[in-house]
Amino acid sequence: MKGRNKINLKSKQKTKAIYPGTFDPITNGHIDLINRALSIFDEVIILIAHSSKNPIFSVKERKDLILKSLKNDPRITVDSVEGLLAEYAQKSEVNVILRGLRAISDFEYEFQMATMNKRLYPKLETFFLMASENNFFVNSTLVKEVISHGGDVSSLVPSHVEKALKEKLC
Repeated sequence: MKGRNKINLKSKQKTKAIYPGTFDPITNGHIDLINRALSIFDEVIILIAHSSKNPIFSVKERKDLILKSLKNDPRITVDSVEGLLAEYAQKSEVNVILRGLRAISDFEYEFQMATMNKRLYPKLETFFLMASENNFFVNSTLVKEVISHGGDVSSLVPSHVEKALKEKLC
């Protein structure tokens, strides 16, 4: 078959996304977003940010809580970073950042971060997923506040996270 172009039969490259956050602690909202992302991306790197917010859990404790929450799914990697997200993405050769949006108030901040990350690493795209209806109000700070006053957070976090929170805060 002279003159015909060869078809390149390369194997499909896996798509990866980085989901950054403090995850102090991981909530059912985070887990929902991760599971939904896994229907779009082949792999998700959960990137724990070292935080100046005075986290109650160490990075190692947060990593353990995340892994247990996601039942050691092989499509998930948990890592941590102290530097810039864009630099981590570039070094890891990942071009997608995953961010969740709960309310319109999240958008302005997330838009600014996405724009800066794109400036720092032009190949980087930010993919926004809306929080599910059942989780749009959930955040780690609120969960810690409720449990520290004896409130019930059993519907907001996995049971092992609730137990760890009670050990730390009650």
